[in-house]
Amino acid sequence: MDSKLIVDHVRLTPILISDPPLLNLQGVHQPYTPRLVVEVTTRAGVTGLGETYGDHVYLNLAQPLAEALPGRSVTDVNDLFALAEIVCAAAEKAAGEGAATATAGERAGGPSPAGGASAGTAGGPWPAAEARSGVGGGPWPATGARSGVGGGPWPAAGALSGVRGGPSPAADAGVDAGGLRGVRTAAKLRLSVVSAFETACLDALGKTLGLPVHALLGGKVRDSVEYSAYLFHRWAAHPGAAPTDDWGAALDPAGVVAQARRFDRLHGFRSFKLKGGVFEPEREIAAIRALAEAFPGRPLRLDPNGAWSVETSLAVARELGDVLEYLEDPSSGTDAMARIAARTDVPLATNMCVTTFEEIPDAFAKGAVRIVLADHHYWGGLHRTRELAALCRTYGIGLSMHSNTHLGISLAAMTHVAATLPDLHHACDTHYPWQTEDVITPRPAFRSGHFPVPDTPGLGIHLDRPALAALHHRWLTDDGTHHNRDDTTAMRSANPTWTQGHW
Repeated sequence: MDSKLIVDHVRLTPILISDPPLLNLQGVHQPYTPRLVVEVTTRAGVTGLGETYGDHVYLNLAQPLAEALPGRSVTDVNDLFALAEIVCAAAEKAAGEGAATATAGERAGGPSPAGGASAGTAGGPWPAAEARSGVGGGPWPATGARSGVGGGPWPAAGALSGVRGGPSPAADAGVDAGGLRGVRTAAKLRLSVVSAFETACLDALGKTLGLPVHALLGGKVRDSVEYSAYLFHRWAAHPGAAPTDDWGAALDPAGVVAQARRFDRLHGFRSFKLKGGVFEPEREIAAIRALAEAFPGRPLRLDPNGAWSVETSLAVARELGDVLEYLEDPSSGTDAMARIAARTDVPLATNMCVTTFEEIPDAFAKGAVRIVLADHHYWGGLHRTRELAALCRTYGIGLSMHSNTHLGISLAAMTHVAATLPDLHHACDTHYPWQTEDVITPRPAFRSGHFPVPDTPGLGIHLDRPALAALHHRWLTDDGTHHNRDDTTAMRSANPTWTQGHW
């Protein structure tokens, strides 16, 4: 093996990025969201970049994998899954907790940095345990540390409670709190960590060989990838804080349409997805109708994250069947989705009931979905995203792409793999236009709703190390309130009696 391809060291940098007060089934986005930046550096001094979730449970798994990678080749991405299963399982056992039952805010300890792994920016290990809050051996803050803030411009309590019939199925114990990807398991957590390491390895390999990542995946079939505007009901500002952007509130159909017009003007997006599950279905139906009137013929999507019963889902499908491109996860679980699909012609899409290969046979056999939203963070990287696409093609299932809060590293990875998928016939989701901060330079720009596929080596991006250092400093100095994403706690800091809606 060429020594230039051997991993010399891995750097893990947890960061906090600004996030606007976007509303969803689980509550509201906190002012800051944790992300993890992975840097894999070869003996030739070439560094590849990856990005994934930055909550403590992911950091705890990333550390032992970072320690195990030096001495291996960046070409050995297929072996990352077996390696992660071995080293992460050992770390879970040593920590005295299994990732399958870990929830945001639990206390846990991780192994201290060793071998070729380092953490942080500008020179290696993080500060003492009290400052670094968990990764590399220190204590994590207790749940009570996330006290939240009060005061500010948000709706009255009754405007967001919306409970008709009890808790949402998505609120069941064990359901993933960050991305609503179904029941949280140890395997799913590891896949999200592996995805960042695989991306970093491919970036380093491409830079070494002088090839773009899409060439390493078999070559692109398009020169640009279409993305969809991601619309949210939102507040003007986080509770108790001044606005951090000029978008203003969007709490009614007029506000949603204004948001869409701005996305259209700034980025040229042709399709629009509305995050639902926030207000009663009639109000969200009205928002989609308003969008259809403002943008006739444009593809429209609605995603309530499983907030509705089967009957409510069918009622919404009847109301919006003439304007929806697809209805995403109207109800929670494969069985419920199958019951809906059997009684409507509106295509159902998912990023909740099909997020692993093990979940595919049951969902496809029952006809529960017609479109799967791929996400390389969920499936374990870019190669496995292509494997998912091949299965969807085999069974006549459409393919789109899911998004959660992310930075430019993930956007580049999404674009490279999307460029290689012949049957990607739906615009991809992206949160990126909502993010005002990044760790790459220059900032990526959409053109007519598309993002050009880079042909430069690797991912075609450049790390902004001062920006990375600043966002890592924010993570280090945070009191633990934002180290784990917790939309529910953020909402209840504004409205203590709030509960998830279920209609």
